[in-house]
Order: sequence, then structure tokens, then C-alpha cells
Amino acid sequence: MKKLLLISNSTNAGEAYLGWPREYIKNFYDSHNVKNILFIPYAGVNLAKDSLTASFDAYEHKVATVFNELGLNIISIHKFDNPAEAVQNAEAIAVGGGNTFHLVYMLHKNKLVEPIREKVLAGMPYSGWSAGANIACPTLKTTNDMPIIEPESFNCLNLVPFQINPHYLDHHNEKHGGETRQQRIEEFLSVNRDTYVVGLRESTLLHLENEKIELKGNKPLVLFKYNEEPKDFAPFMNIDFLIIKKT
Repeated sequence: MKKLLLISNSTNAGEAYLGWPREYIKNFYDSHNVKNILFIPYAGVNLAKDSLTASFDAYEHKVATVFNELGLNIISIHKFDNPAEAVQNAEAIAVGGGNTFHLVYMLHKNKLVEPIREKVLAGMPYSGWSAGANIACPTLKTTNDMPIIEPESFNCLNLVPFQINPHYLDHHNEKHGGETRQQRIEEFLSVNRDTYVVGLRESTLLHLENEKIELKGNKPLVLFKYNEEPKDFAPFMNIDFLIIKKT
């Protein structure tokens, strides 16, 4: 029943906002005859200097400009007095990127984790980019973001049984003395040994539907598992094992 579009990044260098994934987004919602989408802007905290509400307004406008060009309408959840009711009445959801900690903080504060999860498990289409893809996982623990605020819990929507590391980078600046992205993920796996982590490179996404999951884009993903060598999977390769429930 789940219909998910989990996008690594919104923008590539030199491209327009939501440039590379536009057709994927349009095709995803069009395939489900959806035109009206509830937008969740909670990851956006730096788009306006005067207030968080203004920041959310600016984020909604930025996304609406793109979605309107695709024949899609959005309204941000912060415009509703009852966010949980807005989720209950939504045809579909889109979750923008930004700071994952702030996004999860707001979801827990507004008691939205279970309402969103229930609707998506019942078949409501869900798309998210960057932080919005990260929260489809069981936890936010594989985010790249700074913990600018403390959520009630690190638990997320648990729509997929694996973790995503968006914006995964292979490159490591030799002048930087800190850990590589791979080393950070291996730290996570050392204490979460039964979990897969998908390093989702930029310009790639995961499309999950009809109990099938596909990688789309122009790069392979890299898959991490405790005590195993990282392995690349190209878009044409079968990765359905990622969503098979363990017995």
C-alpha cells in the first residue's frame, strides 16, 4: 500500500530549486491522480530572519512556485489550526529538506508522527527530499545535520525498515582531519548492527510502491551493513530485499 518517493537532495549545483527531480515528482503524484498536497515545512529554519512562521511562509512559497509549474497545488501544514486534522484530510504529503532535528522536533511537538504514519501506511502518497527522506526511516540517527534543537524522541515515521543517509559523499578532502561519511555510518552500525544504511548519493531517489523499491537517478546507491564491505547498487539492480520484513 505504501507509495513513497524519497529524494536525496533538492538541488544540484548550478541548477534551479528542485530542478533534477521535477519530472519524478510530477509523475509520482500524477500517477495517483493527486493535485492537492499538504506540505510540511518544519525542516526550514533559515529562510527568514524575523520569525519561524515567516520562515515557513517563505518555504511554502518557494516549493509552491515549483509545484504549480508541475500542475500541483500545495498548502503548508502551518496554516492549519489543527495539524493532525490537516493530515487526516490530506490527499498526499510532501516534506521539504532542511534541518532534520527541527523537523522531527516539530512533528513530535504537534503529535503528527502517528497520524502521518497511519495515513501513509493506508496508501496516501508521500514524497520527501533530504530531511524529508530521512524521516521516512525508523530514526533520524543517520542525518548529516547539526542538532540545533532536541526533539522529544529520535524516532521517525518508520515507513521503511532501513536508514537513509541523504547527500551521501564519497569524496573526502585530504586537508580535513575529521571522519569521512563512511566512518560516521560505520559508527552508527557499530551500535545498530541489524540495520541497513543506504547512502543515497545526490541526483538519486528511492521509489517504493506495490511492495517494490527502485533506485532512480544517474548514480548507484551504496549500502552499508555491520561487518560487511560497502556495496554499490546501480538503478537497474534489484534491491527489494531492503523492504522484506525479517521473521
